[in-house]
Amino acid sequence: MSMEEGSFPSDGEAAQLSSTPAIDRKQRGGWITFPFITATMAGLTLAAGGWSNNVIVFMIGEFNVKSIDAAQIWSVVNGCISMFPILGAIVADSFLGNFSVICISSLLSLLGIVLLLLCSTIDSLRPPPCDQSGPTSCITPSKPQLSILYIAITLATLGVGGTRYTLGSMGADQFDLPQHQWSFFNWYLFTLYAAMTISTTAIVYVEDAVSWGWGFGICVVANVVGLIVFVVGSRFYRHVKPKGSPFTSLARVVVAAVRKRNVVVSNKSDDYYHRADDIGGVNVFAATPTSTFKFLNRAAVKTEGDTKPDGSIAKLWKLCTLQEVNDLKTLIKISPLWSTGILLSTPIAVQMSLATLQAITMDRHLGFFKIPAGRFPPPLQRIGIGHALCALSMAVSAVVESKRLKKSQNIGTNSIVPMSVLWLVPQLALTGMGEAFHFPGNTALYYQEFPAALKSTATAMEAMTLAFAFYLSTAVVGVVRRETGWLPNNINEGRMDKVYWVCFGLGGINFMYFLVCALFYKYQGLPKVADENKD
Repeated sequence: MSMEEGSFPSDGEAAQLSSTPAIDRKQRGGWITFPFITATMAGLTLAAGGWSNNVIVFMIGEFNVKSIDAAQIWSVVNGCISMFPILGAIVADSFLGNFSVICISSLLSLLGIVLLLLCSTIDSLRPPPCDQSGPTSCITPSKPQLSILYIAITLATLGVGGTRYTLGSMGADQFDLPQHQWSFFNWYLFTLYAAMTISTTAIVYVEDAVSWGWGFGICVVANVVGLIVFVVGSRFYRHVKPKGSPFTSLARVVVAAVRKRNVVVSNKSDDYYHRADDIGGVNVFAATPTSTFKFLNRAAVKTEGDTKPDGSIAKLWKLCTLQEVNDLKTLIKISPLWSTGILLSTPIAVQMSLATLQAITMDRHLGFFKIPAGRFPPPLQRIGIGHALCALSMAVSAVVESKRLKKSQNIGTNSIVPMSVLWLVPQLALTGMGEAFHFPGNTALYYQEFPAALKSTATAMEAMTLAFAFYLSTAVVGVVRRETGWLPNNINEGRMDKVYWVCFGLGGINFMYFLVCALFYKYQGLPKVADENKD
């Protein structure tokens, strides 16, 4: 990846910076912070990926957890990994600031991984291994053993949540020029995905081929290095004070509209509050009242006692600017399209967890190399293509599983099915291509359509989509497991192919729902861009 031209300060800019007064240099920030923040991201991502991508195999192999139970726990963990960053960002924006949240979260992550390391190396913290006579000989873990395991996973998950978004936000705060911020994000994402690739291959391989102790030990070292590097760079950082979360302003609109439910909605712009207050760190500009969702307009209607003599808001939870009202309306309008992403990602989440269970039962050798089982859970037109590809991958998954089940007949309970794990590649490749279309497409759509005050929530919307999808996938697997015999602990005795066909059906229905939503959706960002181009 090459750095954009102008990404680093030119000689002229450097000379200008060197001639600035001392008070400006004390503001800190700039490219000197780049190596500290990216190195921190690399270390923490290596640590997080090393345990999270192989936790199913760890629970099954070391804690004798039933395979479907482990898959459901993994889905919940991934849902939390997607949801907690949103909570971490809110805490950082509203209360503690990015630096404090990152330090605290890194410590929580370290403590969680240390507990996982202890669970993998101290015999008394896990049940004895199953013998070769079959799964009925396995001893289930005790309540204290499970408690320590779940505490470890919870702490490590909280650690990921508090660092994944806040590190990126803090890094962007170090730069003033937009082109520098974009360059930072390019390298930040490159570092993130490179570290994740290394963790899901090298570290997971160490856990499978060498020992869990060595694998988790590497994660601990990576976490410690990341935390130390981050703290060492503190004297160079620009520390931005908490300014409030944009989600708070959205909540204020709802509360204010309910409190003023008896106020008459006016069509006159002068009856609404337009002052450009710096509420929650967002500069809110004047707007005009719209006719859609008129009930919410009450939140911006000025009544007696709503403002101070200087024109500022007297009670933040009783009066909002009209722009804040319109911002919430924008989110409501786009929410049907957003909901299609949840139903799209749910079958993918099911596939990710069950593919690991399939890989465990199959031949994973490529010559002398054995592929780790944990390695396999890996605007509108683009999103539509993503929907179609992901639905198709479920049909391919069902066909491959049917073939695997036929191969599994007449073999022992613990025997490996005589079928190469590479049969799983086509379905996972289709899923990957689908995600390559719909995830960037969704993010681009949200960024294009969201108002200026809510641009930063575009990524959060995708994270919420993934979180809800993982939670819903857990519920789907639970219902299927309870109501059918398709998902027993020994998947060779089940009908996982039927589960995939159900996912294919859900994907098809959701695709039709998406087409309806897309048909009725009217772009809001494109007309503004067109008008600007005319000027």
